[in-house]
Amino acid sequence: MSSSVQRKRIRKSPAARRAEIVVAAASVALAEGLECVTLRRIAEELDVRPGLISHYFPSVEDLVAEAFGDAASAELDALLPADRADGTPTQHLVSFFAQATGESYDDISRLWINARHLSRYRAVLRDRVAEQEAAWRERLAGVIRDGVERDEFRTEDANVTAIQILVVLDGLGVHATTGDSDRPPAVARMAVATAERELGLAEGALG
Repeated sequence: MSSSVQRKRIRKSPAARRAEIVVAAASVALAEGLECVTLRRIAEELDVRPGLISHYFPSVEDLVAEAFGDAASAELDALLPADRADGTPTQHLVSFFAQATGESYDDISRLWINARHLSRYRAVLRDRVAEQEAAWRERLAGVIRDGVERDEFRTEDANVTAIQILVVLDGLGVHATTGDSDRPPAVARMAVATAERELGLAEGALG
């Protein structure tokens, strides 16, 4: 006598389901671009009906903004954790540059370029890009201010120095989108060199 066991479908809480949708959208955004974040595409990714996605995100513009925000926030937390109890400011910057100037950073660089381009036409995304830019700037400036207080760094304005570093990283990100794999060492370490110069550090201090 054969028997079958029917698998119970676990009903997720609204918060858990919404978070699942955002994570899936962020994954698609990183791999394929924000233009590919549609209600139908994310429904396919999660194997659910498009109506379920539209229940949580009636406007695809909100989902696109959430996808970018989730991906950008996750990358920031990985590169510069808000909780910096362990390690010195110098060590935090060494870790930051080691991760932010390699090939693994190229996907998020492309996503930033993608988001800034689309934000010209999408107000919700434009606001989210501005929000993330402020978060990245403040997190990096916070590390710099900590270093100044500990007499590890020297700079008159931590915010300006943070912006200078991020602008160079953005430029390297644009370079990565050209498909040109020839990145001489002097070019690859431009962000590091900028930080060392603006923070009054010796060449090589940040790795």
